[in-house]
Amino acid sequence: MRAHFDAPQWGEANHVALSPLSFLQRAAIVYGNLPASTFGGVTRTWAEVALRVRSVAAGLAARGIGLGDTVSVLAPNRPELSELHYAVPLAGAVLNTINTRLEPETVAYILDHSDCRLVLADTTLAPLLRAAFALMGRALPIIDIGNGAGFGETSYDALVAAIPMEWALPADEGQAITLNYTSGTSGRPKGVIYHHRGAYLMALGTVAGWSLPQRPTYLSVVPMFHCNGWNHPWAMAIVGGHMIFAADMAPETLLHAMKDHGVTHLGAAPVILQMLCESPTAVLFSPRVKVMTAGAPPPPSVLEKAAAIGLEVMQVYGLTETYGHISQCLWQDDWSDLAPAKQAAKQAMQGVAFPMVEGIRVVDRDTGQNVLPDGRTQGEIAIRGNTVMKGYYKDPTATEAAFRDGWFWSGDAAVVHPNGYIQIRDRLKDVIISGGENVSSVEVEAVLYRHPAIKAAAVVARPHDRWGEAPCAFVELREGAKTTEAEVIAFCRSHLAGFKTPKSVVFQELPKTATGKIQKFILRDTARALGSLV
Repeated sequence: MRAHFDAPQWGEANHVALSPLSFLQRAAIVYGNLPASTFGGVTRTWAEVALRVRSVAAGLAARGIGLGDTVSVLAPNRPELSELHYAVPLAGAVLNTINTRLEPETVAYILDHSDCRLVLADTTLAPLLRAAFALMGRALPIIDIGNGAGFGETSYDALVAAIPMEWALPADEGQAITLNYTSGTSGRPKGVIYHHRGAYLMALGTVAGWSLPQRPTYLSVVPMFHCNGWNHPWAMAIVGGHMIFAADMAPETLLHAMKDHGVTHLGAAPVILQMLCESPTAVLFSPRVKVMTAGAPPPPSVLEKAAAIGLEVMQVYGLTETYGHISQCLWQDDWSDLAPAKQAAKQAMQGVAFPMVEGIRVVDRDTGQNVLPDGRTQGEIAIRGNTVMKGYYKDPTATEAAFRDGWFWSGDAAVVHPNGYIQIRDRLKDVIISGGENVSSVEVEAVLYRHPAIKAAAVVARPHDRWGEAPCAFVELREGAKTTEAEVIAFCRSHLAGFKTPKSVVFQELPKTATGKIQKFILRDTARALGSLV
């Protein structure tokens, strides 16, 4: 047997860099005449999409974009953004999709921190981009997506007109493919580096874990600035999926698109799922539509409503640092005999590892041992696998803190049930998840402290009927100062994105330790006692 191990192992014939670029190259052949995308009445085949990608990559290269350059995109979900998931890495560059809901200050920070060389932007977001440039004190080259003549130095259509580039895989599968920014738990977002190998395996794992069939009809709802749409643009090329893009995310628009196009699959945050279920235009879907949901644990009541209208929901759990989902709540046969409410409670668990994840543990950090599978004992979720980030861009300290003892530490507290399914109980990181968006309380507090009437501030989660939870600000006023809840909220809104802005403000003396540290656990209890916002 020793001879087997001593024999030559890797060469050009038996070792090729793993990259999702190969999925599109294959799709152009296998699914060439089948629809790949539909938007605004325009449908393109997989062969057409592959040709456009090669042309866009060539157009980027002609503008000096090459190996390791950051190319940022500011756009809602549309076919061009999906194409850029292939075109930018084909040019050797790194794709940075920016949250369109962010305020100019954070957009400016991301553009600067990422060392961005070029921005492609939807013309509707021109004001946001210009405001970000003003804060940066400099402008970057712009290519506009859409029909906004004069917004950028050239248009996306001009890139499509370039002579197509030949297919080429990266020389190193560990080469960066995308740069995704977290919402930041310390006031500033962190740049998370994905590589080609991870993206390839994540897409394959999604196909296997979600049991994606050949040629599904997929509604693009998950924003592609969230973990690259949970890597679904790459997964769809594997199975020849038809990606449907809606004009907006209004529940009526999405429901209409689902019916018109015969949608079979979609991904959505729990808040979107809730809006679909509660829309007056919702009808029973038959056959059932398979839905992957993530971003926050969905309330069991929402899962009940989803099942009632023919949505077959699978909850998944993950982080930006893990390319999105790394665990899934797989349906168990013995759940079928349970009452709908109990079924929904089971579906609210975070479940077991996806096929591409090598290990998920819930660990007692004091002992280093796995917690007991009793559904009660809490520990921290630790993850190991090829779909864990390379690290945080230009932040070796945070990278070192996240990787310890051969594991990535999530910062999420969970229990393990007797069946091996994990379930999150609390967040160790001080992050509020509102409508699937992560909100840093530190960032919001920093804005509150800028208000002239506020002496001290603390932000915690308060239950919200629509968004799951929302920021609630507890503020202590300066002596003699006066202000109102509405004024404080308006002040925050002028400095923060809408989803980061507190939805309620409580004026009181803040509970503190003897050393002056604000006791947030008391405020969390207070916020819960206030009841849910509508």
